[in-house]
Amino acid sequence: MTIHQIVRNTVEKLKAEGKTWTPDVYAETFCSEAKKAGFAVEDCSGIDRYVSLFDKKTAEEIKQYRVRTTAELIRFLISKLSRMNPNEATVLVELLSALAKKMAQSIDLLHNPDASALAKKTITILESQGGSTQIELLKQAWANFLTVYDDSFLMKLTHFGPVDSANLRRTIEGLNLHKSADQGVDYDKTIRLLVSSLVPSIAPTMDNATIELTQKLSNNPEYIASDECEKELKIAIAMRIALDKRSVEEMVNALDILLEKLSAQLIELIERSENSSSEIREVKRDLEALESNKPTDFKTAHKRLYTIASTLEEKVEVLSKDLKIHNEKVVQMGKKIATLEVELAQATQASREDFLTKLFNKRAIEEHLSLKEAEYERHGHSFCVAMLDLDHFKAVNDTYGHEAGDAVLIAFAKILKLEARTSDVVGRYGGEEFMAILGETDLSGAKIFCEKVRAHVEQAHFMYQGQRIAVSLSIGYAQRSDYPSLKALVNGADERLYDAKRKGRNRVEPA
Repeated sequence: MTIHQIVRNTVEKLKAEGKTWTPDVYAETFCSEAKKAGFAVEDCSGIDRYVSLFDKKTAEEIKQYRVRTTAELIRFLISKLSRMNPNEATVLVELLSALAKKMAQSIDLLHNPDASALAKKTITILESQGGSTQIELLKQAWANFLTVYDDSFLMKLTHFGPVDSANLRRTIEGLNLHKSADQGVDYDKTIRLLVSSLVPSIAPTMDNATIELTQKLSNNPEYIASDECEKELKIAIAMRIALDKRSVEEMVNALDILLEKLSAQLIELIERSENSSSEIREVKRDLEALESNKPTDFKTAHKRLYTIASTLEEKVEVLSKDLKIHNEKVVQMGKKIATLEVELAQATQASREDFLTKLFNKRAIEEHLSLKEAEYERHGHSFCVAMLDLDHFKAVNDTYGHEAGDAVLIAFAKILKLEARTSDVVGRYGGEEFMAILGETDLSGAKIFCEKVRAHVEQAHFMYQGQRIAVSLSIGYAQRSDYPSLKALVNGADERLYDAKRKGRNRVEPA
């Protein structure tokens, strides 16, 4: 049986049972049909695959709130995160970010161009508040720099003056190249050391200007004492560093191209063959051998990676004939899965229920408001809107804890739903604020409803862990026909709510 058949069975069953096609009802029926057909769908395993990843306390909370779907789990976690106090963590992160930025700015002033480039990149990422992936890559780049960096070549200049390994400019400016023969200077030995220090450690050859300088020094060692030689020597040192850097970039680019080719072939082998496990294991062994016995130079690494890539390419070519037979089926299955993913995403997106109170959420309330507004504009059917807010709710959370606050919200939602008529729409508008849309109701009818809800809350016993929590309610309401627009209506009800707050709370204020 295919996914499409299961979907058709699901639709037929929902029609036969006459159920409302909410996302949760559809998902439950679909999973039941898939189970009957012996068809395994990962999303039908519910949230069990995620709950095991949480700590025991969070898992108990998830069970307590009866979180059943992935969408509810996501909203639960967002709600839980929003209740946490981020002030201390935020301050610490800002301090650490500022410290890292200052350190990067300091490193940018050092003599090494690679370190300076990394420092600039670090500052850019910190200022743009880069994500964890960028920061992890940046961390690896710094680790690589520390691993390969070597400034021991500076020690070759100790014959001409003090070497400051932390400041290349000071070292160069402090060179004394004017020692005379009567001071016992062995120019030939000095020249040999100096020429050796000018040879790039990575790049294969010198630049022409440096070659000419070494020839001048070899033919006339005393040329080292001239001012012109000092200028040429500074240029040669800078060129040596630039050549090494350029050579490293070229070699890394060559390896990147080869690794990109290797990755593409690996993906092709995995995607196109269901019998490729043995071939992949062979390539994996080659790669593990490369990791355990790392080459000491770029040429050796390039050669060994090229051998692995060539072997992989041969294996892909051998498998291609058999893969063509299965390709069409894989493509069709991929299309079916893509269609199902779109349908499931749409169903999840269309969720209209607040996960905690099980009332309509803000999005659903706004949709109902739009429908009521359309009826009002077309037929003149007026309606009222009531804004309801629990008094001193923050104090409940601070005194008894957020779990107690959640329990109060759940209990109040039940009261609100109990007092509402079938034709009324009630929902959680945000936090401890709720909205009621009272259809075909004028101000007097709205006042009766609001007073019933307020009195019910005042007389109710809100209990949590054996303690009674005193709860009261402030309400503001307004009638559509008294306002020029829907937005003005909602603002009017909200203003009346704040009038009730200012006048002492636990009261109802009309427009």
